[in-house]
Amino acid sequence: MILSPSISTARIVCILVTLAGSGLPGRARAEGIRDDYARADALRERAQGKVFRDHVTPHWFANIDRFWYRVDGPGKAREFILVDAVRGTRGPAFDHARLAASLSKAAEKPFPADHLPFDFIQVEDDGKIRFEAAGSGWSYDPPTDEIARAESPERPAEEPANPRGRNGNFRPRPGTASKNFSPDGKWLVIVKDHRLYLHDRKTLEDFILGEAGSEDDAYELPVFWSDDSKKVVAMRTLKGDDRKVYLIESSPKDQLQPQLSHYNYLKPGDRVPISKPHLFDVEARKPIEVSDALFINPWSIDEVRWSSDSKRFTFLYNQRGHQTLRVVAVDASTGEAKTLIEEKSPTFVDYSNKTYLQFFDKTDEVLWMSERDGWNHLYLIDARTGAVKNPITKGEWLVRGVDRVDEETRQVWFRAMGIVPGQDPYHVHFARVNLDGTGLVMLTEGDGDHQVRYSPDRRFLVDTYSRVDLAPVTELRKAEDGKLVVGLERGDDSALRAEGIAAPERFVAKGRDGTTDIHGVIFRPGRLDPSKKYPVIEQIYAGPHGAFVPKTFAPFHRTQALAELGFIVVQIDGMGTNWRSRAFHDVCWKNLSDAGLPDRILWMKAAAGKYPYLDLTRVGIYGGSAGGQNALGAMLFHGDFYKAAVADCGCHDNRMDKIWWNEAWMGWPIGPHYAEQSNVTNAHKLKGALLLTVGELDHNVDPASTMQVVNALIKANKDFELIVFPGADHGAGGSPYGERRKRDFFVRHLRGVEPPSRNATADPGPGD
Repeated sequence: MILSPSISTARIVCILVTLAGSGLPGRARAEGIRDDYARADALRERAQGKVFRDHVTPHWFANIDRFWYRVDGPGKAREFILVDAVRGTRGPAFDHARLAASLSKAAEKPFPADHLPFDFIQVEDDGKIRFEAAGSGWSYDPPTDEIARAESPERPAEEPANPRGRNGNFRPRPGTASKNFSPDGKWLVIVKDHRLYLHDRKTLEDFILGEAGSEDDAYELPVFWSDDSKKVVAMRTLKGDDRKVYLIESSPKDQLQPQLSHYNYLKPGDRVPISKPHLFDVEARKPIEVSDALFINPWSIDEVRWSSDSKRFTFLYNQRGHQTLRVVAVDASTGEAKTLIEEKSPTFVDYSNKTYLQFFDKTDEVLWMSERDGWNHLYLIDARTGAVKNPITKGEWLVRGVDRVDEETRQVWFRAMGIVPGQDPYHVHFARVNLDGTGLVMLTEGDGDHQVRYSPDRRFLVDTYSRVDLAPVTELRKAEDGKLVVGLERGDDSALRAEGIAAPERFVAKGRDGTTDIHGVIFRPGRLDPSKKYPVIEQIYAGPHGAFVPKTFAPFHRTQALAELGFIVVQIDGMGTNWRSRAFHDVCWKNLSDAGLPDRILWMKAAAGKYPYLDLTRVGIYGGSAGGQNALGAMLFHGDFYKAAVADCGCHDNRMDKIWWNEAWMGWPIGPHYAEQSNVTNAHKLKGALLLTVGELDHNVDPASTMQVVNALIKANKDFELIVFPGADHGAGGSPYGERRKRDFFVRHLRGVEPPSRNATADPGPGD
C-alpha cells in the first residue's frame, strides 16, 4: 500500500513457477500480434515531444507588475513572452528576429529567430535583456538593437507550482519548538541513567526532575519549554513490540550464498510505543501530576504547544483505533487536563489527510479541520472554551488542503474539490475565504484540475488547469477577486493526435446506491474497430487514503500501451476511496475487501451499454500493493465477472501488512473481519486465471503475504502462475520484465492468443 512504488529493476532474474496453465482452449498465434506489441512498445517514444505550449513558468520582475516566460514549440523552437499583469497584456518579450540578427553578427555565427540559443533571460530595470549564448554572456538593448558581451545572468531557484501538492497542508506553527535550553538561557534539560535532570548553566548544578524512567520507559529529548521558562514538558515513551520482518536475498551481488536481512515492521494488533507528556515545575524542581484519563491509549501525541502566556499547554491526541482525535489543554499550575476540541467517529477519523490545527494567540482562536457535517471543512474555534464560533467553509464539497493563513486580514487560502457545480468533483480548485465564513472567492474557474503559482506579493496567480482529455490551459488571474487578467497559453496536442494517440475518455455512471456518480476513464486501442469485441482490463488501486483515476493531462499513459494490445483498459474510483463525502469514504470501514468492486462492475456495465464493443465476458484486472490485494480480491469475491487477474506485491491479508495503514481502515482491536476478508482465507474461491508477482526483498509489504496466498492455493489444488523477483523490492511487477509478463498473461487468457516467443535468440528483450 505505497503511494508511489519503488521498483528495483537492476539485475532482475525471474523464477517462474507455473503450477498449471489455464486459459482459453485452442490458443493460436494471431497474425498481427507482433505488430501489436511493437506498436505498444513504441507508444511512449511516439508521444514524446508532441505537445507544445503546455506549461508556463513565470519569472517576475522586481516591481512584480510584469513577468516573462518561455514557450517551447515544435522542433525545439522557442519564444519568449512578456506579460504586464497590471495592463493585462501579453506579447513577445523582444523582437526575436532583430535579436537573432544582432547576436548572429556579434557572435559570428548564424542563429534563427525561432531557435535562439538560450532558454533564460534577465530583464534589467533599464529594459536591457541579459542572456548567455555561444559561450558568453550578452546584454541586448531592444530599442537601439545594440548588443554587447556582459556578465551571464544568474538563474534563481524556481518554486514548483503548488509546492505542497494535492494533499499537503500549510502549517506555519504546528507546535512549540522542542528544545533542551530554557528560553531565558538559564537551564538545560538532560537525561542521565534514565532520569530527567535540570542543569543550572551558571552553577553547573544538576537537579532531578521527577521519578526515574527505565530502558523500556524512557524520557525523550528535546523537551517543550514554556515561554516564561518556569515549566517544561517532557515526553516519556513506553516501548512497544519489536517485530521484525526477515528477508532472504537469493542471489546477492557480492557473494554466492544467500543473505539474510531484516527490518522493523509493526503489524496490526502489535503493541505500539506509547508516548505521554509529563509536566514539571522548574522553580520547585518537581513534577506536576497530569491525569492521563483523556489520553489513556494514544496512537500518537503531537503538536505540543504552550500558550503565549505560559498558563497552559495543549497537544493533539490521536487515540489508537483512530476513532477519536482530541485537542487536550493542560493547566500549567494544577496539571488539570480538559478536552478543548474533539472529533469522534463510529468509523474512523482520517487523521493522515484531513486534520489541520492552528492557534491564533492574539485572538484566542483555533483554525480546525473536520468532517463533522459529512464533508471536510474548516471551522473557527474559541481557543478558551472549545466552542465553534462559526464554520469557515460549508457545503457539499470539501477542503483538500490549506495553503496559507493570513492572521492580519483574517483570511484562509485553500484548495477545494467538488466546489464547482457541473465539474468533476475530483478537480482541485483554489479559493480564499474570511475566517468568519464570509467572502468566499473562487480564484480558479476553468473546467479541469488546477495548479497555481502566485506572484511574490500574491496579487496575481498563474493558473494552469488540464484534464486527461484537455491539454493544459494557462491563465493570469487577480488574487483579489479571481477575475481573468489575460489568457497566456493553450496546450497544443494536435501533433499527438496526428500520431493516432487518442486521449482517454472520462466516463461517469451510477454506483450501487443508484444515485452516486462513479468517475473513471476509458483507454482504447489506437486502431479501434467498433464492429469488433474487445476484452476489458481494469487497473485497480482502491486504497482508502486517496483517489487514483488520473485527472490531469499526460501525453503518455502506460495504460494506453496495454490497450494497444487489443484491450479496452479502464480505471475507476469506487466507493470507499477518498476525497468525496464522508458517507462515500465510510464504505471502506472494516471492509477493505469491498474495494468499491460493486460500483466498478456497474460502471463497466454502463460503459458496455453505451459502447457494445466492450466484451464483459472477458474482463481482467491488475494492480500492485493495495491494488494487488484488490485484483486478487476481485477474482475471489466477484469471480463470475472477473476472469483473469495479475496481482503484484499484494497485502493479501491485512494482519500481515503495516500497522498504521491497516488499523486506520480495518480498525482496532483486531476482529474476525480481518480473517474473513483475507485473500488467504478465501483463496479456495479462485475460478479464473491468476498471475502472482512479488519481489523477494519487499520492504513495504511483507512478501510472505503473497507466499501465504500461494500456500493456500496449493492446498486448495488451484491453478495459477507465480513470479518471484530475486533482489527486487516493492513494485517489482512494474519492472520491464514484469510489465511484459503481465501483457503476455492478458493476451493469452483474454484474447486467446499466444504472445510472441521470447526464447528465440532473434527476439528483442522485454522493453518497457
